[in-house]
Amino acid sequence: SPHSLLYTEMLTAQSLLHENADHLLQFHSCEHPVALQLGGSDPEQMARAARTGADAGYDEVNINVGCPSDRVQSGAFGACLMATPELVAQIFSEMQDAVDIPVTVKHRIGIDDQDSYKDLNRFIDTVAEAGCRTFIIHARKAWLKGLSPKQNRDVPPLDYERVYRLKQDHPQLRIIINGGIKSVAQVSQHLACTDGVMIGREAFSQPWLLAELESMLYPDADELLSRKVVQKCYAQYMQDELQQGTSVHTLVRPLSGLFHGLSGARNWRRLLSETAQKRADVTDVLPELVANYSAEAA
Repeated sequence: SPHSLLYTEMLTAQSLLHENADHLLQFHSCEHPVALQLGGSDPEQMARAARTGADAGYDEVNINVGCPSDRVQSGAFGACLMATPELVAQIFSEMQDAVDIPVTVKHRIGIDDQDSYKDLNRFIDTVAEAGCRTFIIHARKAWLKGLSPKQNRDVPPLDYERVYRLKQDHPQLRIIINGGIKSVAQVSQHLACTDGVMIGREAFSQPWLLAELESMLYPDADELLSRKVVQKCYAQYMQDELQQGTSVHTLVRPLSGLFHGLSGARNWRRLLSETAQKRADVTDVLPELVANYSAEAA
């Protein structure tokens, strides 16, 4: 899905300012466009980290104002920053002044009892006044106490309508919706009301969804997508990464959902796991493994 914008996992600004942090910023050239997601609450540190990301070749820097974990809260960043929109605005301003690439904000629709539309609108208005034009919104509130990060991904109910309303009230802003999106039909529905869709965990559990979206949104693509094409490209990617020292296990895991929802998917995962355990380099057997399932995937 070459037209999609890929986001890194969240990295703390502090971690990027230590010596020998270059390995944290590494990415493959095929991953462009790619955004660096940063966590932190010190404007000066966040600006320095943003410059580091821009110098490393990232296309965007994103401020994480959505993670609810205890570890992140102890550092006074992540979702707890929604309680201090003025600080987020200051962080954004200093980061954007430091780089020539876009700086964006990812956040929730609320936290704890601070979860009214008025609260959310105030947060958006305050950060937008600092110059932010793109907001990626996870359409759930976050409970900072009482729920684990995993529970915060599922337990608070989704409220897509609130995100739609934000777009209606702020037509000049780019509003990207996130949370619980699992199908092409859902993406189509959201794109009718927002400027974009972010897909998280579903990209791992059923990665072929991204290929389906690529075909739907860009029907004139030069190359017809197929699992064989993905395998061929990914095998080369694996070879490059293996030479850089990336583990076989790390590289094989994203392939586990390649045949999600198709007959033989469980057997595919088993064979892939067994092969990875036995071999230091599985790239030479990927074509055979995929060929065994390509008929079922057609």
